[in-house]
Amino acid sequence: MKKYVLPLSILCCLSLPVAADEVVIPVGQQAAEKQSIERPTVGITKDKVRERFGDPVEWNDPVGEPPISSWEYQDFIVYFEHDLVLHSVLKRNGNE
Repeated sequence: MKKYVLPLSILCCLSLPVAADEVVIPVGQQAAEKQSIERPTVGITKDKVRERFGDPVEWNDPVGEPPISSWEYQDFIVYFEHDLVLHSVLKRNGNE
């Protein structure tokens, strides 16, 4: 009788239904509490970014051709192509 307990237990577990929830947050709703944070706009210079937002927390050197560099601020990252803002993005929260 004991030799049938393990296989029977495994068989019972495999027959149980399994379910999982998938949470999908559209990109436009991510970091919703940060959406009102002002960020640099496309096309302005590094000097204007520094003048308006101060010194970044971290600088990342240019890579590639054309050279793309980035500056990290507390709530966002600014990407530059040469000396001009290419894009700025909000940083994720740890719980997102």
